[in-house]
Amino acid sequence: MNVQTAAKLPVFSLPQDQLLTLNVNDIPVMRDSLGPGIHFKPLLADPEGGVSAVLGIFAPGALVPTHYHTGAVHGYTLSGMWYYEEYRDQPQTAGSYLYEPASSVHTFVVPETNTEDTVVLFIVYGGNINFDEEGKFHSVLDAITLQNLIKMCSEKQGIDQVRYLKGGSVHYSTDK
Repeated sequence: MNVQTAAKLPVFSLPQDQLLTLNVNDIPVMRDSLGPGIHFKPLLADPEGGVSAVLGIFAPGALVPTHYHTGAVHGYTLSGMWYYEEYRDQPQTAGSYLYEPASSVHTFVVPETNTEDTVVLFIVYGGNINFDEEGKFHSVLDAITLQNLIKMCSEKQGIDQVRYLKGGSVHYSTDK
């Protein structure tokens, strides 16, 4: 926290001695994290706040099976093209911003005809409840699962450390 600025304000603020910032160019790609051609760069995983942010990188033909969002999602497409199977007539292309309300259900598709990877910035509140082809529960992808996925992918790829922003840390206010 900038003590001089905070002292002038009529509110309390969290202490912050540095900006929490990353350069996505410095973050390694977690390859094939959720299946073939589904990669990501982790930006934020905050289990306590229930929010995560990733730069999703999807190869042509990549498919993220049907999933249910417990919270809202913001998506900004940087390159390529994708759509939800349920909304084929509304493809998302470079420059598209998408807001998904909580409780939405869909299947993420990148056409095989794409000539480049599709790159999307996703900010996810809550988690995804993932289902298999028969509609049966498969898994949960939330901020704590994301932290473990980062660890598993980096170990598999031989990456020593992955720098991303983590949420706060619950602790006691005082010792016993």
